[in-house]
Amino acid sequence: MPMPSRPRRCAHLVGAISALCLVGMAFAACSSSTEADAMVRLTIVQGNQQVAPVGTQLPLPVVLRVVGNGGAPMAQVPVQFAVQVGGGSVDPGTVISDANGEVRTKWTLGPTSTSQLLMGTARGTDTVNVAAVGVPPRDVMVVQGNTQTARAGTLLPTAVVLRVTGGTNLPMPNQTVTFAITAGGGSVTPQSAVTNSAGEVTLRWTLGPTLGNQTVLATVGALPPVTIAAIAN
Repeated sequence: MPMPSRPRRCAHLVGAISALCLVGMAFAACSSSTEADAMVRLTIVQGNQQVAPVGTQLPLPVVLRVVGNGGAPMAQVPVQFAVQVGGGSVDPGTVISDANGEVRTKWTLGPTSTSQLLMGTARGTDTVNVAAVGVPPRDVMVVQGNTQTARAGTLLPTAVVLRVTGGTNLPMPNQTVTFAITAGGGSVTPQSAVTNSAGEVTLRWTLGPTLGNQTVLATVGALPPVTIAAIAN
């Protein structure tokens, strides 16, 4: 029986080897891709467990890092941030990782909740949760201008200053304070104000025509109101 020619056998062998190589390359590529995807993860670099007044921006931005196989940083990976607990907002909500694999966003806490939570996600990774503590307002105090004496119908010589604080005497910015005259007539400016970065608002009070005690009531949310007094002579 005649034997197949050597060139023909070689051609069959080369074809089989090529097919096996293609299959192997495809398998290796899939395996490598799967492994790379499995190894991608998010880590927290900065900004976890911060404490700030409710309704304010945290002092430090939240920074996450995207890392791949062996812990190498991964650039050009989109990361999404979304508030999960407490309300509030982030800016921006989606960030592309830089050459260090890092993304950062500014987190403004919600207006009331003590426990607040932010989630970071990227395709093919587990989510990362970043926590913060929101401090609610607790006290309202008059730090300047209480119990002044002035002529009836005139502007008090010293402006009245109130301060809103939270736990451990923390100044509370962005808190609305409303004023209402409760005795003596007269007028106040403004009738409502928002606390500054020191947690303070300033009031100018013109006494009414009635002699004797005059009062203004200052209110912040559900906190007990504070009475500011003056004497008209």
